[in-house]
Amino acid sequence: MSDFNRNAAAYDRAAGRATPAVIDQGLRSYMLHVYNYMVLGLAITGFAALGIYMLSVTGDASSAATMVRNGVEVPAAIRGGLFLTPLGYMLFASPLKWVVILSPLALVFLLSFGMERMRPATAQVLFWVFAALMGISLSSIFMVYTQTSITRVFFITAATFGALSLWGYTTQRDISGWGSFLFMGLIGVILAALVNLIWPSSMLTFVVSVVGVLVFAGLTAYDTQRLKNEYIYGQLEGDAHERSAIRGALSLYLNFINLFTLLLQLLGQREE
Repeated sequence: MSDFNRNAAAYDRAAGRATPAVIDQGLRSYMLHVYNYMVLGLAITGFAALGIYMLSVTGDASSAATMVRNGVEVPAAIRGGLFLTPLGYMLFASPLKWVVILSPLALVFLLSFGMERMRPATAQVLFWVFAALMGISLSSIFMVYTQTSITRVFFITAATFGALSLWGYTTQRDISGWGSFLFMGLIGVILAALVNLIWPSSMLTFVVSVVGVLVFAGLTAYDTQRLKNEYIYGQLEGDAHERSAIRGALSLYLNFINLFTLLLQLLGQREE
């Protein structure tokens, strides 16, 4: 009976008979499912980042990893009084750091392009693994920025993301046309970031951060409305419903993480 009611409600909305005041229970349940996945993914990322950071640094020079400098073994120092542990050195100073950096990217491509062929349980596990790998990759921010500024920027990001997602969900304006422009903006940001890696420039870093914030802010609203419409017009059931929720959570998760890291570059206070 609940499936019948949901499908009937979806038909009514598709036919244009629903009013803005009528909130479909099935749609609310679907979006809540998406947000639950996203929030749990962010929690896994946060705990992984903080845990790896705590295991990667030490204030005891005798237990720190060593490195050879001018023919002499010295503790691997980050800054005054803080050193890398053997685990931290392996993750952030050895060639393994490239695995830490690139493995989340590989997994997000696997999820994005292979999810339709996966069972929902497999996709769910891979999403959790991806979130944990992102946490390991992001743990280095604790070595660069003060914990106070990281916390402050996180709450700014959460408030911004929440407002944009709410607007994307409630607006009656069709913003589907934003997709192509946002995609072009995203490609531009990626290319500019790659150029900045080769020829570092503080001005280019600032421009990339500002434009990136605008792009991911737009994507947050766009993806929220897209997910809403996907539920209304897609007639999602069974495994397709679950895969759609995980895919939607992945999109919103990536928007949040990118907003956070870009805002941190703009507003974060660096450790001295």
